[in-house]
Amino acid sequence: MQSNQTKVVLITGTSKGIGLALAQWFLSLGYIVVGCSRSACPIQQDNYEHFQVDITDELQVKRLFSTIRKKHRRLDFLINNAGVAAMNHAILTPLESVERVFSTNVFASFLFCREAVKLMRKNKFGRIVNFSTVAVPFNLEGEAIYAASKSAIETLTKILAKEFAEFGVTVNAIGPSPIQTDLIKNVPADKIENLLNKQSIKRLGEFDDVKNVIEFFTRAESDFITGQIVYLGGA
Repeated sequence: MQSNQTKVVLITGTSKGIGLALAQWFLSLGYIVVGCSRSACPIQQDNYEHFQVDITDELQVKRLFSTIRKKHRRLDFLINNAGVAAMNHAILTPLESVERVFSTNVFASFLFCREAVKLMRKNKFGRIVNFSTVAVPFNLEGEAIYAASKSAIETLTKILAKEFAEFGVTVNAIGPSPIQTDLIKNVPADKIENLLNKQSIKRLGEFDDVKNVIEFFTRAESDFITGQIVYLGGA
C-alpha cells in the first residue's frame, strides 16, 4: 500500500554517470533522494543526502540503512546502479579482478536488496531495480567475468521477486546497451561498433532510455510486473 508521504529513493553510485543522472531526475520529481558512492557527489539540493560508503562492506551498508530508517522511517525505491567491469580475455584476468567485480556487482546488490526490503515491507510497498547488461544475452567475448556477475544479478532478481512479493515489493532489472559513461570509456571503438551491430537498433543507449524503463518499473501501476529483465536496443 502506497502512502501519500514524499517518497524516498536510494540510489547507489550517484557520484557520476547514470547514477548521478537518476538522482537529479528523481529530485526533479520532488522525491527525497539518498545517494551513495565511494566519492563525493556534486549535487547540492535540500532533498538530496549523500553518503560515502563502501557498498561491499556489510557494516557500512547496515549503518546507511539504519540512518534511513531513523530519519525517514521508510524506503520506497532502491536503484542498484553501482557497478564495475573487467573487460579482458579470461587468460589475462587475475582473480583479484574477479573478486572485485563480484563483490561490487553481486554481493553489494544482494546486501542492498536484503536491507531495503526490511524497510519496504513496513509499508507493504517497494520497487527494486537492479542493473544487468546486454553482455549477458550476447555472451560477449572479453567480458566473461562482467557478464557472469550480471547473470548472477538476473537470477537474484528473479528469485527475490518471488521472495519479496508477499511484502508488496517488486524486483526487476534493466540491461542497458553501451552508454557513454566511465564504464566504457576505455573500450576500443571497434569493439563498441561490433556490439552495436548485434543490436536490433544500432545506436548507443542514452540516459532517457534507462529512465524510461525505470519509470515504468517504479510506477504504482506496475505492481503486477516483477522478476523481469528488460534489455535495451533489442538484445
